[in-house]
Amino acid sequence: MVVIGVTGGIGCGKSYVSAKMQLRGIPVYDSDSRAKLLTATDPVISASLSRLVGPMLYCPCCGQFNKQVLSDFIFGNEQNLSKVNSIIHPRVKDDFRQWVNARKDKKFCILESAILFESGFDSEVDFTVVVDAPLELRIQRCIKRDNTTRDALLKRIQSQMDQAEKCRLADFVIVNDDVRDLGSQIDALLDKCKETFNK
Repeated sequence: MVVIGVTGGIGCGKSYVSAKMQLRGIPVYDSDSRAKLLTATDPVISASLSRLVGPMLYCPCCGQFNKQVLSDFIFGNEQNLSKVNSIIHPRVKDDFRQWVNARKDKKFCILESAILFESGFDSEVDFTVVVDAPLELRIQRCIKRDNTTRDALLKRIQSQMDQAEKCRLADFVIVNDDVRDLGSQIDALLDKCKETFNK
């Protein structure tokens, strides 16, 4: 099996490209949504985060996760964010490895992650792919999708890893600019993986 890591900045369309590959029968692990689920339900994460953040992170009566308490804890504080990530990321990696092991019969599988390189998740994959798009198109997509402002989006983009740096680190770049055909680019990606790993 070849494990492909798919990433890209906000508005580039990494989830859209992953969905296209899923339609080809390639299983996709969405690390962002799994991280949210595990943060809310995993007992190891909840115990560690409660010690770090405080007892109000999970409701004392029902155990429900309070996202706002965590957001307030990490907002604008890189040190707190790093501590939280050091608790969550190892559990997500373990979860991903179990997921991969259950799909050993597949030729390919995908790890989709917004922070593939930043989190060190690229060490879990064989091949890295960045979905890229022009900045103005990314902004238009996000304004339409998220009902947000241009200024708010630019701040989010600036807080992320530089898109050009992601492209430089990647083994393969898919351009999602609404002009170039995605299907042929995905074909080229899978062909390169087959060639590289003799699959």
